[in-house]
Formats: sequence, C-alpha cells, structure tokens
Amino acid sequence: MKRFFIAALLVLAFTTDAFAWGQKGHDVVAYVAECNLPSCVAKRVTRALEGHSLVYYSNWLDNASHTEEYAYTKTWHYANIDVGYTFETMPRLESGDVVKAVNDLVAQLKSKTLTAEQENIALRMLIHLVGDMHCPMHAGRKADRGGNGVKVLYFGRQANLHSIWDSSLVESAHNWTYTEWQRQIDIVDKRTKRAIQEGSVEDWFKQTHAIAEEIYAATPEGARLSYDEVAKYAPVIEQQFLRGGLRLAALLTEIYK
Repeated sequence: MKRFFIAALLVLAFTTDAFAWGQKGHDVVAYVAECNLPSCVAKRVTRALEGHSLVYYSNWLDNASHTEEYAYTKTWHYANIDVGYTFETMPRLESGDVVKAVNDLVAQLKSKTLTAEQENIALRMLIHLVGDMHCPMHAGRKADRGGNGVKVLYFGRQANLHSIWDSSLVESAHNWTYTEWQRQIDIVDKRTKRAIQEGSVEDWFKQTHAIAEEIYAATPEGARLSYDEVAKYAPVIEQQFLRGGLRLAALLTEIYK
C-alpha cells in the first residue's frame, strides 16, 4: 500500500503541468456554465452529451490529447505570445491553438452538419478548451513553455510558474468542491454577467494574456511564493473561473438556442 501511495504521488507530480486549472478548476468552469444555461439549451446539450453533464466531460480532453486518436489536439490547450509580440504578430502553430480550436468548434457545432458522435466529441472539446483559455499560463510565453521553465519556490517547495497556476494556487485559495466554488463566485447580477459574456474569443484570450503578463512581472525566476501570493491571486482565480463558465454558457446558448 505504501509503495502504491508513493507511486501515485509521483504520477501526480509528473502530470500536473499538463492540466490547465487542474481537474477542480475545469469542473468549476463547467458547473458555472451549467448553472447559467437556459433550460431549453441545457436539455439540448445534455442530449448531445448522451445524458451526461458538462462537468462529466470537463477534463476529458486532457487525457484524450495523450492518446493516438486525439494527439492532434495537443497544441489546442494554449496559445503563446512572447515578449515583443502581440496576439496578431506572434507566429501561429500549424497544428492550431486554443483560440483557433474554440472558434472552429463553435463554427462546426453551429453548422448543424455534424453526426451525433461528432457533435458529442466537439462539445467535450469545447467544454474543456474554454476553461483552458482562462488559465493565465495557457496564455503565456513560448520561450518558457507557458511558465513551465520559470522555477519558483511554493511554500518552500520546488515548483514552476505553470504548475502552481494549474492547481496549487487554486487549492490554497479555497479548498472547496466545484459546487461550493460555484455557489461562492456565481453571485454577480445579470448586467455584470452580460458584460462578462460580451466580446469575441480573441478578446477573451487577450484578456487572459494580459493577466499572464502581470503574473510574469510579479514572479521572476526563483521567486518565493506563499501566503501573500495566495491572498493576492485568489480573487484573480475566482474571476477567471467565473468568466470561463459564463462565457462557455454564452457560446453554448449561441449554438443551441
């Protein structure tokens, strides 16, 4: 049993970098979206997902991208903008990025030409990728692999900037279930929700990238992060979870209403 526990910890340690927001964050974004769907849209989405909820598939693509069948989606989880570039001038990956993927998936779903199976897969992907788009380090720099190359100390332990934004800061901020997260952050009025949902996919990504740049400026190589950073960034995490969920709801409503 002890060997199994140690092995499990090692697997977690070596896979953390692959998950934007970690599993909890993606569940939160998906659940916020679920709670903001018109009933008619919710029924159609549930039918397309074969009775499952958005949360059920919120982390599916992180695992699927590591299989041969869906390996082509590996670069869809992020988009990079290096220093000296803008979103418009940064060379794009031929294999695609999170902005292109989200736009393409929305267009495919709106076309109403997909088979039931294709619609199901496209929805699973969209649910996950809208969450990815709102994780700051998934809008980071190619030069350091979205913060993976920026080594820091998190409460005295070796870590990197990407991994702490995926999961560590989230769990340090609030040790809530995804339903508790939704209850605590999904409390803005309708006018504020509409304002959050305005804009294009590109606009949303640029907003996340601006946050990433602020994080880079505040977190140099070797930075020691602890309680001050948790207090500083907890509101940012709450904001990005809410934005991701409300915007996913808006896209699904646009597709299915």
